[in-house]
Amino acid sequence: MNNAPTLRIDIVSDVMCPWCIIGYLQLARALQQTGTAAEIHWHPFELNPDMPPEGQNLREHVAEKYGATAAQSEASRRQMAALGADLGFAFRFGEDSRIWNSFAAHQLLHWANLQGRQHDLKMAMFRAHFTQGRNMADAQVLADIAGEIGLDRDEARAVLRDGRFAEEVRAHEAFWLKQGIRGVPSMVFDRQYLVTGAQGVENYADILRQIAARGA
Repeated sequence: MNNAPTLRIDIVSDVMCPWCIIGYLQLARALQQTGTAAEIHWHPFELNPDMPPEGQNLREHVAEKYGATAAQSEASRRQMAALGADLGFAFRFGEDSRIWNSFAAHQLLHWANLQGRQHDLKMAMFRAHFTQGRNMADAQVLADIAGEIGLDRDEARAVLRDGRFAEEVRAHEAFWLKQGIRGVPSMVFDRQYLVTGAQGVENYADILRQIAARGA
């Protein structure tokens, strides 16, 4: 597959989604295992577009939205933490873990994409939310995260202050909703093959091999 053309992979995701970072890291490992050259494009999706600025306690949110019991929620967190650890990612869930409105984060990711740094900022945001427990609805926190990876912190603040990319982000979100995307992660391989959910390293590797075989 080393001589194959670079594979385009579009990933619709939310930085609030633990399965999005798990799925991406599984995909990244599969890309490495199969020697597949890929071009990753991230796209916005809000799991909770009506979430207020103060966010919500994560345990309360899961119980309210999904009807999960405390035991089910705890088991799910343990599963995600184990999967993350295997992939080199640390989930640090606590009693005060919160879920936030992610629209501001998506605006900053759009801005970072114009500078070729969207992927770097996306990874930093996943770490900030799930590992560091930072307030992902706070403009100063988001600007700090951008600054920590070498982007202009003051410009990041200005982007969020004036909302210059808000309409474009809304348009991108609407586009993917029109394509039938209702859950994340949703990955589109080669603009043709839609795969939803975190599929696991071996399943992603099989998908990559099948796509390579079709193109051979």
